[in-house]
Amino acid sequence: MMTRSGTFSLRARLTWLLAAVVLVALGGAARIVDLRADKDIRQRFDISVLARAQSLAAAVETEYEREGPELIPAVGVFPGTTGRSWYVLRCGQRVLARTADVPPEGPVADSPTFSHATLVGYSLRVVSLRVQMEQPARRGASVADAPCTLHYAVDRGPLVRLLHSLDAILLVSLLGACLLVLLVTPWVVGKGLRPLSELGHAMAGIGPDAPGGRLPASNTTELVPLVTRFNEVLARMDAGLARERQFASGLAHEFRTRLAELRALVDVESRYPSGDDLRTVLGEVGSIGAELEATVTALLQLTRIQSGLEQSRTESVPLAPLIARVRARHQDAAQARGVRIDAAPEHAIDVAVAADPVLLEIVLDNLLGNAVAYAPAGTAVELRCAHDAVSIGNAAPALHESDLANFGQRFWRKGESGSGHAGLGLALAGAAARSLGMTLAFELREGMLHATLRWRD
Repeated sequence: MMTRSGTFSLRARLTWLLAAVVLVALGGAARIVDLRADKDIRQRFDISVLARAQSLAAAVETEYEREGPELIPAVGVFPGTTGRSWYVLRCGQRVLARTADVPPEGPVADSPTFSHATLVGYSLRVVSLRVQMEQPARRGASVADAPCTLHYAVDRGPLVRLLHSLDAILLVSLLGACLLVLLVTPWVVGKGLRPLSELGHAMAGIGPDAPGGRLPASNTTELVPLVTRFNEVLARMDAGLARERQFASGLAHEFRTRLAELRALVDVESRYPSGDDLRTVLGEVGSIGAELEATVTALLQLTRIQSGLEQSRTESVPLAPLIARVRARHQDAAQARGVRIDAAPEHAIDVAVAADPVLLEIVLDNLLGNAVAYAPAGTAVELRCAHDAVSIGNAAPALHESDLANFGQRFWRKGESGSGHAGLGLALAGAAARSLGMTLAFELREGMLHATLRWRD
């Protein structure tokens, strides 16, 4: 017994998948934005720190030019040094300007260099640069000959807090987007899957008790091929059920008739013995059984051909030996009924057909058998062969043009002639001919019925 595996919700799966996609996509985008924004903000901060350091250097240089080497190191007297900023400017061993707290000195190079440091509980951003100090010629000795460096530091706490705020904003935005996706996606997915729900309701009314039921056409692009394929499956199922019902009803009809004959035979022999020997009675019973067997065989063969189970295998089939086998098979029945089979000599039938040999033999066998069974005694069945057709004709004085429309219908028989046939021969021949891609036509001319099987030359 098969156990049912665990089920899952398509809506929940799509929700989590979309949330994961949003988290990864927006998370990656947020990370890129964060890195780029941090880099730009830090660069702007460094540019601002460098500009303030250069302003301070220019102010010290101006003061130096005015005061000369007698400049006494000042504390916090230069413009742009208010707030949380610290600096020290020295030329050689001499300090020209500084704040009360001197920041740590960073490495000095030809171009300004930046570094991190700490001072009295503050996190600093330090810029170190060379400063060229010049003295007017009217003054005395100069310190310009000694190298001058400026170390300028500012509190980087506001920058850190700004970057943390930006990170928090991006994180909250990302989590908010994911939460919004988790909340909204089930509703959106439900709206998107509504056509599937409608198909489910439509399928509920389709079944064996409602033949011909089909799914309504869908205007959803993704569902159009699904609906088309499902309706094709339903059409094949309906055709299969129709064949089964037709098979069952035909079989029941023929069995009922033959079993009624068998029962009548037994009842008559039981109540009113005919005096025939046992072999004769058993022969009649065996004949009825053979007719039933032939009916079942023909029905099964017809059903297999119509359902496509009898696969066609095309090969070159010489007609001469095939017609010889079919003619020999019906020769005894023709002699018993006083019917002559008039066929061209075997050497004159020099034709080969590209067809399935089994299906082609079914067509010719049933056409010839039908002609032998229904031809009046003392007449001939004409079998003619051409390069593109085989024609079988027999006298049919009881047929009318209106009867040709019933040819090929199951269990249709004209009157009582041909007793013992279930009326399946022409239906079987027609089905086999269609499977071969050939045409089977019937024509009534001057009391002669001509059945012509034609193929493409």
